[in-house]
Amino acid sequence: MPIFNWVALKPSQIDGTVFTELNDEKVLQELDMSDFEEQFKTKAQGPGLDISALKVKATQKAPSKVTLMESNRAKNLAITLRKGGRSIQDICTAIETYDQQALSLDFLELLLRFLPTEYERTLIGKFEREQQPPEELSDEDQFMIRFSKIPRLAERMNVMIFLGNFNDTAQLLMPQLNAIIAASMSLKSSSKLRNILEIVLAFGNYMNSSKRGAAYGFRLQSLDALLEMKSTDRKQTLLHYLVRVIMEKYPELTGFHTELHFLDKAGTVSLDSVLQDMRSLQQGMELTRKEFMRQDDSPVLKDFLKVNLEVMEKLQADSKTAKEAYESAVEYFGENPKTSPPTTFFPMFLRFIRAYKKAEQDIELWKKQEAAAKEAESSPPGSEDQPEVKLPIQKAKRQQMDMIAELKRKQMVKEPLIYEGKDGAIEDIISDLRNNPYRRADKGRGSAKKRAAGQNLQATPDISL
Repeated sequence: MPIFNWVALKPSQIDGTVFTELNDEKVLQELDMSDFEEQFKTKAQGPGLDISALKVKATQKAPSKVTLMESNRAKNLAITLRKGGRSIQDICTAIETYDQQALSLDFLELLLRFLPTEYERTLIGKFEREQQPPEELSDEDQFMIRFSKIPRLAERMNVMIFLGNFNDTAQLLMPQLNAIIAASMSLKSSSKLRNILEIVLAFGNYMNSSKRGAAYGFRLQSLDALLEMKSTDRKQTLLHYLVRVIMEKYPELTGFHTELHFLDKAGTVSLDSVLQDMRSLQQGMELTRKEFMRQDDSPVLKDFLKVNLEVMEKLQADSKTAKEAYESAVEYFGENPKTSPPTTFFPMFLRFIRAYKKAEQDIELWKKQEAAAKEAESSPPGSEDQPEVKLPIQKAKRQQMDMIAELKRKQMVKEPLIYEGKDGAIEDIISDLRNNPYRRADKGRGSAKKRAAGQNLQATPDISL
């Protein structure tokens, strides 16, 4: 007979399919297959097949194992057990003794999805009442039977997961609670921030006095509008003007932001999520206490409660303080705690602080530019074109004046002048000037009679050489 090329299913693959309802042996018994063989035999086919032998072979199917779980669930459990890498007995013993060293936290969280259902427990009970051999069960079913025998299985699993997560969760929640507390309290206690808001309120009422009535306060989101309002010349914002006023009239308020702490960290905290995590910790701790009361001989539970009860009490106190401090701060600034979470409330102050600092920098830059412009206007023309020449000329001039002063001083004390020159030519010129009166080159010699006796012009020590 030729080979029929079909894709056969394995015995383990037909559970829950239509093939479990079919009986092909009955068909072979009812039909005469000799005609079929004659019609579909191959040319090289040997003697005819023994139909009775074929029927016997057809009845020798591999016995299907009894199953207690749905096939897909059993496959997922098999994958999970392979990840655990331990025997059925080792896994169940570790759960009974709360041994966190034997089982990883990830494996426990995966295994939690396979807690026996009521239907599976019913099948397990039926299997045990019928006293069927366990060898007929798959490894997953055998695990499920042993797994279901652990007392308070769900409670033990949840306690083990709680023990494994507690330290990480506590270390994650503590800084978030502290940030909320510090930021809320610093905002509410900052006197400088209050004074700045007072100035903003005053300017706002002054600007709106002709069109609107006086306001007693404003929403914090109004601080963003300080950057939108521009001056008539469009060169500065209202915030720039307020910062300039504060710098000149209220300089003690300039560093107001130094009184505010952890606003950036508090602005990333979801307080609702933190409080929900705290409630989960409280439930886990209460479940652990109850388990310890039922099984007080467990050293694991005893040591955990001894070390972490105090930590849990502090977390509870901090969560209560954070909630109260935050709600108080939000209401203090006229906002609603229910509609204004930390991720909205604290960033409003952060934006204002950043804008305030930027305005301060702008004002300082403008002052430097104005000073430079005034200095450029006051400097003489051309002084900027030849800055390198100015200094040497002044230096040479000072040296010349110093030399003349020294010559005058020496003449006053009748010290002989010493000049440098070739063959004493300079000394002869000076001596001739002293002995002969000064005559202009462009005027004729005058009559000696016109000059009174003794009025000849003589060189004096005041002459400038």
